[in-house]
Amino acid sequence: MGVGGGGGGGGGGEAGEGEVAVRKRWRVKVRLSTAAVVVWVLASAALWAGLHWRFRRAALHKAEEGLVCMCEERARMLQDQFAVSVNHVHALAILVATFHYDKLPPALDQDTFAAYAARTSFERPLLSGVAYAQRVVHADRESFERQQGWIIKTMKHEPSSVQDEYAPVIYSQETISYIEGLDVMSGEEDRENILRARATGKAVLTSPFRLMSNHLGVVLTFPVYLVDLPEDAKVEDRVSATAGYLGGAFDVESLVENLLRQLAGNQELVVNVYDVTNHSNPLVMYGSEIPLATPSPSHTCMLDFGDPFRKHHMICRYRNKPHVPWSAITTPSGVFVICMLVGYIVYAAWSRYDNVKEDCRKMEELKKRAEAADIAKSQFLATVSHEIRTPMNGVLGMLDMLLDTELKSTQRDYAQTAQVCGKALISLINEVLDRAKIEAGKLDLESVPFDLRSILDDVISLFSSKSREKGIELAVYVSEKVPEILLGDPGRFRQIITNLVGNSIKFTERGHIFVQVHLADHSNLATEAKTEPVANGMNGHKDEASAISTSVTQNTLSGFEAADSRNNWENFNLLLSYETNEMPYGSCSDKVTLVVSVEDTGIGIPLHAQGRVFTPFMQADSSTSRNYGGTGIGLSISKCLVEIMGGQINFVSRPLVGSTFTFTAVLRRCDKNAISDNKPVLLHPLPSSFKGLSAVLVDKRPVRATVTKYHLQRLGIASEVVSTTELVLSVLSGSNGSSLTSMGNKQPGMLLIESDSWGSQMDVSIHARLQEMKQNGRTHLLPKVFLLSAAESDKVKTIHLVDSVITKPLKASALAACLFQALGITQPSNENRNDSGSLHGRDGSGSLHGLLLGKNILVVDDNKVNLRVAAGTLKKYGAKVECVESGKHALSLLQVPYKFDLCLMDIQMPEMDGFEATRQIRAMEGKANEQADNGDDSGSESPAKTAKWHLPILAMTADVIQATHEECTKCGMDGYVSKPFEEKQLFQAVQKFLGPSMSS
Repeated sequence: MGVGGGGGGGGGGEAGEGEVAVRKRWRVKVRLSTAAVVVWVLASAALWAGLHWRFRRAALHKAEEGLVCMCEERARMLQDQFAVSVNHVHALAILVATFHYDKLPPALDQDTFAAYAARTSFERPLLSGVAYAQRVVHADRESFERQQGWIIKTMKHEPSSVQDEYAPVIYSQETISYIEGLDVMSGEEDRENILRARATGKAVLTSPFRLMSNHLGVVLTFPVYLVDLPEDAKVEDRVSATAGYLGGAFDVESLVENLLRQLAGNQELVVNVYDVTNHSNPLVMYGSEIPLATPSPSHTCMLDFGDPFRKHHMICRYRNKPHVPWSAITTPSGVFVICMLVGYIVYAAWSRYDNVKEDCRKMEELKKRAEAADIAKSQFLATVSHEIRTPMNGVLGMLDMLLDTELKSTQRDYAQTAQVCGKALISLINEVLDRAKIEAGKLDLESVPFDLRSILDDVISLFSSKSREKGIELAVYVSEKVPEILLGDPGRFRQIITNLVGNSIKFTERGHIFVQVHLADHSNLATEAKTEPVANGMNGHKDEASAISTSVTQNTLSGFEAADSRNNWENFNLLLSYETNEMPYGSCSDKVTLVVSVEDTGIGIPLHAQGRVFTPFMQADSSTSRNYGGTGIGLSISKCLVEIMGGQINFVSRPLVGSTFTFTAVLRRCDKNAISDNKPVLLHPLPSSFKGLSAVLVDKRPVRATVTKYHLQRLGIASEVVSTTELVLSVLSGSNGSSLTSMGNKQPGMLLIESDSWGSQMDVSIHARLQEMKQNGRTHLLPKVFLLSAAESDKVKTIHLVDSVITKPLKASALAACLFQALGITQPSNENRNDSGSLHGRDGSGSLHGLLLGKNILVVDDNKVNLRVAAGTLKKYGAKVECVESGKHALSLLQVPYKFDLCLMDIQMPEMDGFEATRQIRAMEGKANEQADNGDDSGSESPAKTAKWHLPILAMTADVIQATHEECTKCGMDGYVSKPFEEKQLFQAVQKFLGPSMSS
């Protein structure tokens, strides 16, 4: 044994060494392969860079040669055009010398000069104006001013001070006539230019400045001599022969612009002209001073404008960096791709296995992290739910207890408002937690039998007061082909319907809200029979303006236009015909696919918001939450619930018309006889006392009449619909051979009239006609007259002379209660229920009181407020309550034999939580039952010994996640009551433990 074990250990050591060697070889191989890949990539990249540089360099050299040619051409043409302009100015100077000085008297004056300059301005398009300034020495100033009739002024329009000589402007072109009489030698730079011009006898340029046109330009100054001078004349001779100076404002920017406009390739080049007389501070004559964003090749050309003192040059560069030729990219890239493909094929085949193995390892690690995060999220949800619901339980419970006391009206209003806000907060918490459970995949649906029509009646009851307050029609219709009992999750189905109807109530101020339930097969047939375009939620309308409702009365429930044009009377009537003709259901399986639509005539959904309707916490715009309330999470939860039920949800909405939400749900058929005890269902059977009765309904709207007929049919009442009261009276009297086809010769016992068909003084006329028919023997029994109205029945009954008023929205239970009272029929005790059909109305409290009366109940909770709330609620129904604050204390009281009938235990408590306390209680019960079994074996027949001890323990939990419910069942609890609990929930929880069967 020892040797074998040692050998095994040695083998294990060798295996370990071999594994280490394999890992080392694998690491060396990985390093070598990585190095080879890197070298291969670098070599391929170097080859690509070398080829690319070669092609790019050749293209750049070609671009530079083209730039030199274009720049030299532009510089040459610019010099030529400037020289032409200078020659024109020179010719004008000769003209002045000839006609002003050679003629006595002078043949030239201001008007002649201005006219001539204006008429020949086309020869000088780049000069904004020309002027002639006469040379005047100080000795001749006084006679000159008398001759001209004005005094010499400086460039600042001030009288000129004493100078050696002056150069006042005597002739000027009309465009610059404002400089007449100004001494052009009064400016420092102008004086230097004038002195330089007469000393050289050539045109002289100033530094660039802004002209009146806001262009950059220079002043061109040309001397005018009294006599012709040779080229080599001395400066003194030129000064003494000077008669004046001819100058013009030269527009350099226009010159360059005209030049570039004439040449091809202007868009490709950027040209700048500079005055570089001062090399340290070059002056821009044309172009922008801002450098280009990207460096590009440039070329500089020297310019000669005839002024030896000033130097100019032109810089040309490409506007954009020269494009890289495609050959410089494609050829190297093709070589690089080929190299990479070769390397990749070799490397991928070699490393595929290692990559897959590493991916599997990472996926396993991510899976563990995700599972840990999911557990943490579930725990967080449980904690958040408990911590929020625990104080809310105290708040709502105390408010409920406060409302049971005597309060003033103002105090009761405050308390009720606080209670409504608290319930709204609990509802919001439920929605957020539902969304979180859906995202975590923890939401499981129940599969219990339920009555679909009763659920819809409950939803109608929930919103009936709000609909009456707004004056809108609220109605529900369920197809006869929909089974009475279905298998599914009634709570989640109710949640979807409640959310959709609640949204419709919230956003509808006029018109109607109509809930329809049909089988999917019949609904599809009706839709296919008459198809209309429905695109983008607009019924084919292209924009919002064309989708707005018209004022034409529509054949709908209320007469207002509906968003989905397919939900019209024609399609609705087609569905009814399918039911009447006994069309077979398309599938023989036990699955039932329902189509539920909720139609309203509210404000609709704006086009821009229709794409995010089902996005959590998103609403149409920021004003929706302020104006109507809500968080924008209800529709997203409904969409998820519908998808979990195997269906889909969509909508059609038109702004200012309304919305129609339609969803499908896959449920299962359930036979009443197949309902077992382990699948409890609260059935709401309707009274059978009305079977065999008949009624006539007066309603001019066929859709609304069909809904009323549907509710009457649920009670077993045969009905016939007519459009006017005159027609029904003629039918009752039998005049003109009129009769009701469905009733034969049977006299109707009820006459139901819609409020909008009830005219003024109609109550008097109807009763008078009925009495007349009775006296004439046309009818033996006067029918009861009922008015269908959305207003309060007591108020309407005092106004109109009718037997009773049926308040809408219609529900079968409420309709039955009204008929019982009006017809004087005794209601059977087993049918005595409230409007909602639940166990918590007039009799609900009594039933709960009957269950709890005299029962001993132990409440365990570490929160004193929750203890007070639970004790107060239970004592209200006659229970004897004892409270403890810890699990240990509860164990000390719960000893066999028990003195308590029920225990309500909190889950999260210090020292010992509810789970642990329940486990110990069940362990104690197990020992007691084992001792009882041993006593049975010994032959004793004592009832105390044969009894099986099991105390019903219900968890009082604020956690709503499935994991908490599973933990309750696992530790031995019999059920749970979510905090804050209500009467209906409490009744359902304790009924099976404290009911009559358990008591017996």
